Amino acid sequence: MPYTNNQQSALKRALAFVREALRDNEADFTTGPIKRGLGLLAIPMMLEMGMEAIFAVVDIAYVSRLGTDAIAAVGLTEAMITVLYAIAVGLGMGVTAMVSRRIGEKDREAAAVVTGQAIWLGALLAMIIGVFGAANAEWLLRMMGAEESVIREGAGFTAVLLGGNASILYLFLLNAAFRGAGDAPVALRSLALANGLNIILDPCFIFGLGPFPEMGVTGAAVATTIGRGAGCLYLFWYLFSGSGRLEFGWRDLAIVPAVIGRMIQISIGGIGQFLIATSSWIIVIRIVAMWGSAPVAAYTIAIRMMEFVFLPAWGLGNAAATMVGQNLGALRPDRAEQAAWTASRFNVIFMTTLGSIFFAFAPWIVGLFTSEPEILSYGINCLRILGIGFPAYAVGMIIVQALNGAGDTRTPSLLNLVVFWMTQIPLAWFLASTLSMGPNGVFWAIVFSESMLTVLCILVFRRGGWRLQQV
Repeated sequence: MPYTNNQQSALKRALAFVREALRDNEADFTTGPIKRGLGLLAIPMMLEMGMEAIFAVVDIAYVSRLGTDAIAAVGLTEAMITVLYAIAVGLGMGVTAMVSRRIGEKDREAAAVVTGQAIWLGALLAMIIGVFGAANAEWLLRMMGAEESVIREGAGFTAVLLGGNASILYLFLLNAAFRGAGDAPVALRSLALANGLNIILDPCFIFGLGPFPEMGVTGAAVATTIGRGAGCLYLFWYLFSGSGRLEFGWRDLAIVPAVIGRMIQISIGGIGQFLIATSSWIIVIRIVAMWGSAPVAAYTIAIRMMEFVFLPAWGLGNAAATMVGQNLGALRPDRAEQAAWTASRFNVIFMTTLGSIFFAFAPWIVGLFTSEPEILSYGINCLRILGIGFPAYAVGMIIVQALNGAGDTRTPSLLNLVVFWMTQIPLAWFLASTLSMGPNGVFWAIVFSESMLTVLCILVFRRGGWRLQQV
């Protein structure tokens, strides 16, 4: 059926808007329609986070051909890597909050100085984590409850990912700076480059195609690290070119203790927030591991697929954080709050739609990665149970990011402590062991605790203390 003139016009306007969102632009996110501002930020940010999900799914798609032990090794390592993500994302929260506030105040020079301090913090952390992780890969897997066969096959994967952690840290930190400034398309391009290389190199290093060595599951880590490293190089090149809103120069690498101190102060809440959440997830997967490698493999596959929903949704949350930070800097708190609620409504629609698809097509989705009956059974249950909570997760993600964008990282940390450590872990153990629900009990505990977090975040956000946060 042909399009009407009105439909064609609407389609053209939509495509023009997407093109504008993906180009470098000088839009002012403290004025104009909120939906337009959110759209310009959210489109590249959601695509950027989608690129992060592709990393995970591409790796597991190839690694799944190596067997259950290889999948379990990736899952256990990713559980540990979430601690690194917690540090990177937590620091990124501080960077985004400070950069967005300075941009809202029309002080681009100060925003560039913040970015320079983030580079030094990233270098220090990367060195410490890289040396420890590469040297203790086997011990770390054993601590996670891995079977000896998993350790033999996966230690190289763990060592390479942790040893090359600088590529992860700088992707998060520099992208956080660009997002806070409103230069979201830059972050998207860096992830597109990183993903393109990872997709090409993954099968080469895993299976030894052409001149490449056959490295098995370790090859997945090598390909991912090379891809991410290339993305980081692009970000540094763009940053030092002086393009975009940051207008960065060598002078901005001068160490400013006061700025570093303030960044650490804000970031501690963000790091604590994610360390609490991710350490809880590590214990959760440790509980799942009590039932063997099959449920761990199933959980790994299910979570990787759900990242296709979570990470783009988190991208919309990043857009809300930038809007909140910049509008607080411009002394427009009411506009900041309106942006958060608007983003929440969009996210509910997005996540509910995809959650319904996951629930309906769970057998087919899990079947793409494995044909083993036990893994299939656990994986289908995991996708369906966790998918039930998608509408609640949708609002919680946005409100948490709005608080972080305001610089109030402490409140979500306290809420995470209550929800994850005091609720999720004991409930997961009770349902799985005491009520003999096994891994399915763990999945239900996740749904309950995440929904509880959303309710608490809404109550806190409505009180409005975040409006007075100093950054």
